[in-house]
Amino acid sequence: MRSSYRLALLEALFIFLPMTLSAQVGSSAVPEANPARPTVSTPATLTPAGYLQFENGGLFAAKSPEFSRRLGSEQVTKLSVDSRVQFLALFEPYTHSTGATVSGNRPGEVFAGMQAVILPGNEDGRPTISAQYLRRLYASPAPELDLGTFVQSATILLSDDLGGFHFDMNGLVMEQQDDTTKLKRAQFAQTLSISHPVGRFTVSGEVWHFAQPLTHGNAVGNLWGSIVFGSE
Repeated sequence: MRSSYRLALLEALFIFLPMTLSAQVGSSAVPEANPARPTVSTPATLTPAGYLQFENGGLFAAKSPEFSRRLGSEQVTKLSVDSRVQFLALFEPYTHSTGATVSGNRPGEVFAGMQAVILPGNEDGRPTISAQYLRRLYASPAPELDLGTFVQSATILLSDDLGGFHFDMNGLVMEQQDDTTKLKRAQFAQTLSISHPVGRFTVSGEVWHFAQPLTHGNAVGNLWGSIVFGSE
């Protein structure tokens, strides 16, 4: 019942706050969106104040100890109520897994939280530094990725532009819980994403590290991608 009340409150927040903020926007020009790149790192900068921003994608994984194949749809909703405060909701509306203890179709995890700018960047080269907090509202029975999931997390985010390159750095501390034994452990992670425009493309590369406190191991990886921007 508590989870249902939390979800209902979250839905009301994202329905009524944009209606309130629309009066502040008025007839001014619509600002550019600030989408997160398809990386693990999250930018320290926020989306335009008074606008809802939706980021959608899919995630496929294979050959994990918990499943043979897993496919999920990902959705992140962002709403900045001020130039320095942003609310976030993270959903996985659909997952399909095979070769797992709980196979088939299941809804994924639901998280909500906020991000606040501690130090705004400027044209003199000062980076943007933010802090983020997320809390799990719904624990899914669907199998998890090797990185595991968390009950709550706190993140320090830094974004900057240097020499034509854009940098996003995150330092994370998360609370993981073993669903069987209820054992809780702190998980630490670090990510670094670097992107650079090449014509109409923006090419991104990333390295990341996640501790594995419940299995006494570590996970490292890299990610490469590109984004195409249309011309005016």
